[in-house]
Amino acid sequence: MLSLLGNIPANATWVQNGVTIAGGNGGGNDTNQLSNPFGLFVDDDQTVVVADHENHRIMQWKNGNTTNGQVVAGGKCQENGLCQLNCPTDVLIDQAINSFIICDRANQRVVQWYRHSGTTQGEILIDNIDCWGLVMDERRYLYVSDYVKHEVRRYQLGERNGTLVAGGNGEGDELNQLKFPAYLFVDRQQNVYVSDNENHRVMKWNKGAKEGIVVAGGQGYGNALTQLSNPNGLFVDTLSTLYVADTFNHRVMRLTQGAKQGTVAVGGNGDGAGANQLNVPIGLSVDRHGNLYVADHWNNRIQRFSIE
Repeated sequence: MLSLLGNIPANATWVQNGVTIAGGNGGGNDTNQLSNPFGLFVDDDQTVVVADHENHRIMQWKNGNTTNGQVVAGGKCQENGLCQLNCPTDVLIDQAINSFIICDRANQRVVQWYRHSGTTQGEILIDNIDCWGLVMDERRYLYVSDYVKHEVRRYQLGERNGTLVAGGNGEGDELNQLKFPAYLFVDRQQNVYVSDNENHRVMKWNKGAKEGIVVAGGQGYGNALTQLSNPNGLFVDTLSTLYVADTFNHRVMRLTQGAKQGTVAVGGNGDGAGANQLNVPIGLSVDRHGNLYVADHWNNRIQRFSIE
């Protein structure tokens, strides 16, 4: 669901030492472990749900319980039955009907699992799609990136074909193209932000636009403050400030609207497992207090960085 964020102040800073709130006990499939986490979602009560990629499951951690999570979808084995997932890359909570919506990537489908106790399988919402990222707007339209077709489509729940809203003009780096669109954010005006992963940029596609606007990166692969390296998770606050997981620079970047270069919000201290370090951050989310949550992929943990 669209994050209903409070105003994060323009001069906000975050405690540079993160706290591990999920995983962090080495890669594995116990309930206190993760294996290469990808996308994540933070609910209003600070419940965190994570696409636990290599374990083929969705894990949930309740606020305050950093010891063990709960398997809430998949985790049976990596197959294509409705009780199973195969390499999920993103997840969100549809609060209107209390369900998870999951990009079941290697099964080429988007599935829905209800959060009721006793749920043992999902149902297919969209099939035959090479999905990677998901987001839902306030009207409950679902937006899905397709990293093979290099496009993003908007779906009304129940429809299978969707409406093209970004890309769709083949793989490339022109303003009407994308190259491996990964994660998404949509604002209240239904403008779509896309982490254009292999173009090392973030694109904003205004509603109805035929081409996008580069709002971060686009200066080639690198670690300058004007550059990104395979960006992934992103969100935009109510001041239109952009936050993006700058994956191979091991940092989260923050760019105010119209800025030519960003600042490092957290990380940026080399790849490592220290409290002030990240190692291939992929998923990114925020809670209503402005705290940052990062899926620290190669450290097999979720880090929370508190706003100061």
